[in-house]
Amino acid sequence: MENVVTQEQYERAKRLHPANYYDAVFNAFVRPRWISENRFWYIREIRLEKGTGRQYVIVDAEQNTSQPAFDHARIAVLLSECSGESYDAETLPLGELMVTENKSAIQFEVGGTVWNCDLERYSCKPIDNVFKPSADELPSPDGKWVAFVYDHNLYVRSLETGKRFRLTRDGKVYYDYGTQPECRLSTVAERLANMKLPPVAIWSPDSKMLLTHRLDQRKVRNLHLIQSVPKGEEVRPVLHSYRYPLVGDPHVPMAELVICDMERRTTVRIESEPLLACPVSPLTPGMQMAGWSSDSKQVYITRMSRDARSVEFSVADPCSGEVCTLLREQSDTFLNQDLHNLGAANPNIRLLDDGSFIWHSERDGWSHLYHCDGKTGEIRNPITSGSWTVRRLMAVDEQQGWVYITGGGREEGRDPYYQHLYRVRLDGTGLSLLTPEDAEHDVMFSPTMKYFVDTFSRVDLPPVTVLRSVDGSLIRELEQADVEMLLEMGYQIPERITVKARDGVTDLYGVMLRPFPFDPSRKYPVVDYIYGGPQIINTPKAFALDPGRSHDPLGGGQSLAQLGFIVVILDGMGTPYRSKWFHDISNGKLEEAGGLLDHVTAVRQLAERYPYVDVDRVGIWGSSGGGYASTRAMLSFPEFYKAAVSTSGNHDQRLYIAAWAERYQGLYDPDLYKDQDNARLAPNLIGKLLLVSGDMDENVHPSQTIRMADALIKADKDFDMLLLPNRHHGFSLEPYFIRRKWDYFVRHLMRAEPPWGNQIDKKKVSDKEPIEK
Repeated sequence: MENVVTQEQYERAKRLHPANYYDAVFNAFVRPRWISENRFWYIREIRLEKGTGRQYVIVDAEQNTSQPAFDHARIAVLLSECSGESYDAETLPLGELMVTENKSAIQFEVGGTVWNCDLERYSCKPIDNVFKPSADELPSPDGKWVAFVYDHNLYVRSLETGKRFRLTRDGKVYYDYGTQPECRLSTVAERLANMKLPPVAIWSPDSKMLLTHRLDQRKVRNLHLIQSVPKGEEVRPVLHSYRYPLVGDPHVPMAELVICDMERRTTVRIESEPLLACPVSPLTPGMQMAGWSSDSKQVYITRMSRDARSVEFSVADPCSGEVCTLLREQSDTFLNQDLHNLGAANPNIRLLDDGSFIWHSERDGWSHLYHCDGKTGEIRNPITSGSWTVRRLMAVDEQQGWVYITGGGREEGRDPYYQHLYRVRLDGTGLSLLTPEDAEHDVMFSPTMKYFVDTFSRVDLPPVTVLRSVDGSLIRELEQADVEMLLEMGYQIPERITVKARDGVTDLYGVMLRPFPFDPSRKYPVVDYIYGGPQIINTPKAFALDPGRSHDPLGGGQSLAQLGFIVVILDGMGTPYRSKWFHDISNGKLEEAGGLLDHVTAVRQLAERYPYVDVDRVGIWGSSGGGYASTRAMLSFPEFYKAAVSTSGNHDQRLYIAAWAERYQGLYDPDLYKDQDNARLAPNLIGKLLLVSGDMDENVHPSQTIRMADALIKADKDFDMLLLPNRHHGFSLEPYFIRRKWDYFVRHLMRAEPPWGNQIDKKKVSDKEPIEK
């Protein structure tokens, strides 16, 4: 060992674990709750001597005013008197807060009791029989009904009378109504947690009908997990089985669309072929492939082929079930019907009131929107065009004729991944930029579309939240994130970097974190944090915080920097949100692993640019697709990468879920799937490799890691392996794993011995409430 890593460095690394530094940032996320056409409230975070306080603020967009929503001190006194518990004005925990339109009263939940407080008299009283849907119920838009699944069938219950009605009658095991497929990548975890899920259905806007499906999983084959360490007193291992189609399997879950009519108590089957329901239902919010027109008179259906090389768009009559197919599109490479990340709220298609529709396509080589005829399906006109990328269809104002979108790559000299908000006429004219700042923008519209709240940031620019009119004009600044405490902890502001891809021409964008403290006369080892899947990018574009508090966008980079590593995050060729050509590099070549050759090329460029980058000590780590990519890096570039930590890796796509692998690699063919298998390259291993898996991972089965280990053993290669009992797919914030990751890179890249006794305290990621997106 030739270097020393001190106890002090480990202590600094612990401080900058996300479990600690999320609580050192205030007002990074502002979520408006609109109470009228012009007014909304939000929570302002306040830094206290210990912990975080909160102030409830009301904003009047029309009057351009902002003030406390109520007298916090008086509410704290009232609540303490009425409940018998002690409450402080700076930390009022008002759950499910509702403010009346005239601001005369508030309603909230505290300690399981719902309270109504009169703000004119400042009096509070508990409210009985307040309806709150359970986790397995889906309320109707008019608030009169809830839908739920019982005994494989779909039911509704009246909230006025309590009476329930059965909408379907022929549901059975694995051929039931309103359920998610078992291949949804979280089934076993949900079972073990006794988690309840709402029915898979979409209410019509007028609350008179439900769009749902009958899910057929009868012939889908099982996958099995063995829980070696059951909870409680049981010592016998427990078998958990779930339906999970692998690449090339003859059967995958299919969804037969059905309309349930509330008034007639009838069920109408949509007269079309079933939709793929893998890995999730096609009616899943944020990933839905079917939905309603705003007038409840039509249902749209987007049908993607199993290999994602063809797609068609249809509309259906919900009363008769008759279907008219309007548009078909085919490609030699995978299609991206939506180009936003998974879980976004708005699908990039929209049925309009005049019967026409908006369609998303990359037919000209870039992601754009098209206005199409509702009777013939023919394109009336492109709505957007040019060498830039539409990311999300945010809203459509049909009365004014405006379409609101986010896009990237249009503003010259900026990172092409930054999302800006634009508006454009439906006929493709009048495109204008509404969010001018050179940053990533996250926008939320008011229900009437008169205003929007815009939070903009970069990895090197803390979040700023402003209120704008719908034309983009600034009304007022709401909050600037307070990161002073974070910087005092030693947080390193990431540096944005631009390098050339393997072709020497194409720009690639990433971030780099320098060690702390930093001495430019030294040479520092590098850790490359990678994902590698072709469906998302890995480099954070906004200030590197996760609103859900569930993961670290920097992949633990801040802690690694404190230990003396340079951390690089980059998106190579074959990843999304650029041109279709750029993305297609990975088509049929998942062994590209997010552009590994570009990663190697980039680090070498950085070493030429910065003498302190030690190109002879480069490591790599990643999880899931990044577990595949980091192992692939060790085997494809064994002279370059010296150490890797690879977690939950899908090392052979033949053993992964059909929907993902077949979309990007193609339908199963032995020759097509030969080169992507990491096990084939096991004899190439030279450096140090740590394989990690949870034994209850129902997303990437632990057998992936075991098969990789088997190949390395057969090749007589030394490697390390860690199997985490009762862990599922994601454990990157697990204290034990983090310490093992740090130690592995310290030993094998830093060539030092970690100080003894560095247990990381187990703590939830943040004491703050997650922000709903």
